[in-house]
Amino acid sequence: MSELNSLFILFGVGLIAGFINVNAGGGSSLTLPALIFLGLDSALANGTNRVALLIQNISAVQSFKKEDYHQFGLSFKLALFTLPGAIAGAVLAVNIDDLLFKKILGVVMIGIVISMLFNKKRSENENNAKGIITWIGYLSMFGIGFYGGFLQVGVGFLLMASLNYLMKFDLIVTNMHKVFIILIYTIPALIIFAITNNVNWLFGISLGIGNAIGGWWGVKLSVKKGEKFIRFVLIAAILIMAVKMFGF
Repeated sequence: MSELNSLFILFGVGLIAGFINVNAGGGSSLTLPALIFLGLDSALANGTNRVALLIQNISAVQSFKKEDYHQFGLSFKLALFTLPGAIAGAVLAVNIDDLLFKKILGVVMIGIVISMLFNKKRSENENNAKGIITWIGYLSMFGIGFYGGFLQVGVGFLLMASLNYLMKFDLIVTNMHKVFIILIYTIPALIIFAITNNVNWLFGISLGIGNAIGGWWGVKLSVKKGEKFIRFVLIAAILIMAVKMFGF
């Protein structure tokens, strides 16, 4: 496959992934396997995906700000607790065996499918914009940071569980904090991947442009209920890619 075709594919995958990432999570379960499918090894794909996430979440944060949804002080405070874990996770990711990484990725993607199939929506009346911050919430940020630095796939679901279920933020505010938190911890993770030569910048930028546009639209539509079709498409794509990761 030519490099130009690869760039077009990544842009298209990025559009879908960016929309999904902002509204729920799991977009990296499309982008990371797509990068591996195009010939990148696991560490290089993992690092390249961080370029796209950085571009996507800069766009998403700006889009939320334009919609007058922002609590930058609190978002940054929550993000700080993810940084130590994100750095440790990224260091582990660049040193893990390629085959083991693919097996872990396959297991995680199947877990995401199961969680999506059995996820029950929470009543919006149970949530609020200010939330309830406790030490458990801050502790969860550290663990989520480690997972995000290591693998990233499905971290949006973990953040939504923490912000929406533990801290009681409503779903729009949850997504607002989520994109800011991922933006902040992605910076040191990307630096680690970059200094270990595990970033394909051309692929990452092409994917990132798609992610940014998809994320921008995702913010605009984040309060609407139009996710059922995307959910089923995502499940099918994850299952196909998970089978590929296991070598079948």
